[in-house]
Amino acid sequence: MLDVPRDRFEALVAEALDEIPAELARLISNCVVLVEDDVPPGGEALLGLYEGIPLTERDGWYAGVLPDRITIYRLPILRICDTEDDVVEEVLVTVVHEVAHHFGIDDERLHELGWG
Repeated sequence: MLDVPRDRFEALVAEALDEIPAELARLISNCVVLVEDDVPPGGEALLGLYEGIPLTERDGWYAGVLPDRITIYRLPILRICDTEDDVVEEVLVTVVHEVAHHFGIDDERLHELGWG
């Protein structure tokens, strides 16, 4: 398995977030992005996970809630990549995919758009 240290991987996630157009990035609300080494034991194989209430489902009742969470899983991404360039690309795709869920875009639509 390719070895990308955690600090370098976190930097790649930050760079991927910087790739989100400013007009969209400004709309991200009450959301934290985390890096974890692996999915919890017994969890399904994932590269990333969005947990929260998408922007499209928030209305007048939405107040005082914990932030949404986007978790990017380092080891599963490293397991499917052969080079650091592959890691950079996969991190970008995974970050965009999970941020899209924050905006209310489902997996089916993401696949249609080529961000599967």
